[in-house]
Amino acid sequence: MLTDNQNAASAFDRLGQLIDGQWVGGGRHGETVVNPATGDSLGRLPHASPDELGRAVAAAERAFGAWSATPALARRQVLLRAARLLEERSATIARTLTLEQGKPLAEAQAELTTAIEVFEWYAEETRRLYGRIIPARALDVTQAVHHEPVGPVAAFTPWNFPALTPARKIAGALAAGCTLVIKPSEETPATALELARACVDAGLPPGVLNVVFGAPAEISEFLVRSSPIRKITFTGSIPVGKHLAQLAASNGLKRCTLELGGHAPVLVFDDADVERAAQVSAAGRFRNAGQVCVAPSRFYVHRSVAERFAAEMAKAARALVLGNGLDTATTMGPLANPRRLAAMKHYVQDALQAGGRLETGGRQPDRPGFFFEPTVLSGMPDHAAAMRDETFGPIAPVTTFDTLDEALARANGLPYGLAAYAFTESPRTAAAVSRGLSAGMVGINHLAISIAEAPFGGVRESGYGSEGGTEGLSAYLTPKFVTQLAT
Repeated sequence: MLTDNQNAASAFDRLGQLIDGQWVGGGRHGETVVNPATGDSLGRLPHASPDELGRAVAAAERAFGAWSATPALARRQVLLRAARLLEERSATIARTLTLEQGKPLAEAQAELTTAIEVFEWYAEETRRLYGRIIPARALDVTQAVHHEPVGPVAAFTPWNFPALTPARKIAGALAAGCTLVIKPSEETPATALELARACVDAGLPPGVLNVVFGAPAEISEFLVRSSPIRKITFTGSIPVGKHLAQLAASNGLKRCTLELGGHAPVLVFDDADVERAAQVSAAGRFRNAGQVCVAPSRFYVHRSVAERFAAEMAKAARALVLGNGLDTATTMGPLANPRRLAAMKHYVQDALQAGGRLETGGRQPDRPGFFFEPTVLSGMPDHAAAMRDETFGPIAPVTTFDTLDEALARANGLPYGLAAYAFTESPRTAAAVSRGLSAGMVGINHLAISIAEAPFGGVRESGYGSEGGTEGLSAYLTPKFVTQLAT
């Protein structure tokens, strides 16, 4: 019997595309998948040819009729069987995830557990695909609202959560009765392929789920311009999201769900448990080496407790152990690629030039892999790049505020609106920040905002539409009003 390590390694030997129920090697072009903890090659990912992309779209279009007509409870059974298979294979898939993405194995296992919960949640939500009866204005008239699947979907996911983000899109679309062509990240392909493998092994009919890889701009242009595709769901950067929205609008006015960038403010008030706020914030900031779109990432702390908060954050950062995610002693893994290393160096240098103080970290260790020390910066002016831009790395910039109104104004002063957090013991203050923070998700005194049963999405430049919860299922449905006059 193969070990989990051997099974994880074999996942990179079978990289390719899933098209119309068949696993194919793809076209001639491709790229190397790299272990970010070592810089070593894990395998070769073939890219889909234009012909294969066309076959994937055609398969999704052909399969839509039968899958959308499949009873909801039958779709539920497929999703539940896929969840059970993922659970049985979780040890191997978690190691695969850590190898290609870098996060510690415990974080990879937690992510996979959440992805399984997403499959389970959407499976059970198929029981509640309710319409409604509208009281008519005449006795011989009936009026009803039905909800129908929108059609074949094109989905795009990034590298930072290679199990959870594809799971949201796959499970949501399939539960609603849609078919799907998904392009996961080329940097972390094996995890998404294992999700697809579980769906196929669970009995999903050919063509309902198709997985392709290639040059992102080329794939997205092809899929969004394809007339059978009726909805786009994208998680990634704001510029790319805007471009896809424009493409979708000009090519059949396709519906979009866009979960874009964030730069989550954290307000720490003088009545908060400062030590706990710092510890919770550090755990959230440095999870997945800071490569989390909803991570707390800019800290506004009441002037009277700012020094204590920064010191406690620095203490927590220094306690982290950098290393290979497969090492059980590791508590923070590498960044995903060299691009992130260059960005971290820029943010630290800019912060120091702007007058910020380095409390801890700020350097790239002299070791193989894409590692950067967990970094805390205090005394940060609002114009520093780390306060304005989504850093997407292990950098925690801290600044001070004096009043509630000031804190809210500065927190809302950027165009982002994905997540926001606050720490306070005052019910009045908690109510004020829950109303006043401009974000799609707000956490008060904790960070647990990403759960299967709740909507996940942002406002303003952070996108529109939601995944998760009943809202996530509705995103794949179209209401149809049917009225009938008795004759």
